[in-house]
Amino acid sequence: LILLIILTFTMRSTMTTVLTLALIPLAAAWAPIRASPLGRSSVVRHASGLSQDELKKMVGYKAVDDYVESGMLVGLGTGSTAAFAVERLGQLLKDGTLKDIKGIPTSVRTKEQAEELGIPLITLDEDSDIDVAIDGADDVDPDLNLVKGGGGALLREKMVEVCAKKFIVIVDESKLSKAGGLGPGFPIPVEITPFCAGHTQRLIGNLPSLAGCKPVLRLGSSSNNQPDGDEPAVTDNGNYIVDLFFDEPVKDAVKAASDLKNTVGVVDHGFFIGITTAVIIAGSDGISVKEAAGAGAKQAGAGPSIEKGKAEVELPRE
Repeated sequence: LILLIILTFTMRSTMTTVLTLALIPLAAAWAPIRASPLGRSSVVRHASGLSQDELKKMVGYKAVDDYVESGMLVGLGTGSTAAFAVERLGQLLKDGTLKDIKGIPTSVRTKEQAEELGIPLITLDEDSDIDVAIDGADDVDPDLNLVKGGGGALLREKMVEVCAKKFIVIVDESKLSKAGGLGPGFPIPVEITPFCAGHTQRLIGNLPSLAGCKPVLRLGSSSNNQPDGDEPAVTDNGNYIVDLFFDEPVKDAVKAASDLKNTVGVVDHGFFIGITTAVIIAGSDGISVKEAAGAGAKQAGAGPSIEKGKAEVELPRE
């Protein structure tokens, strides 16, 4: 009887140990952010096994934790990744970690989300001295130039983000250009006036700096570049969008951006050249932060260039 009791106890202890060891990796994967004493993330840990939405949440939260301080005016981006940054800002305002924050939204849907979270909002008309803007991107080249506007908010995004002292871009690793340049990774959106839209679309397609592009009028919802309707997509500003499809990278994105901006009928375009301060990138192995070496050549109508030292930091991970 004594031997039976000892054997039973030993088997139960062994099973408990095995179960505990099996759960350790699972817990690590679902707890990517280590909280600092202030409750804000300091080091991002193991990220393997996370979904794309979970990776987006990690970079969205980290951008707010690392770059937003009390008293700041914050540009609020648009899109599935930027929504997590807005969510985090609302959380930190609610729990008192951040105080005296104001936001400037870049779309109607971001405005609605911010209002639901209790984030005080103003417009550029009231104050355009923005401390930091946080937004996602559809494509990022090695020089941290961007394609934005897949969600149809490119004009308002650019108006806000060129005013920011710091522009923080948040992406998962799928948004990094695999072609070495902008174009093939994501169609470049161009916002145009509805008046004689077909004429403007032809002008765009004939620009030498955009040789090889296939301009396609966006149909259905303006919030994605997939045709999900029969009528032209209409932006928050009442304009149309033409998406430019490329098989090869744009040879000179700065020239292409300038030519588009100077085309009558074009309101603005999805090239965001030389305005990025840093890109926070979430991947299967963790989070890395890449800072811009400098703003580079400015696009037409862009704000002042940003002079920064080149640095690339990969945060510790398990």
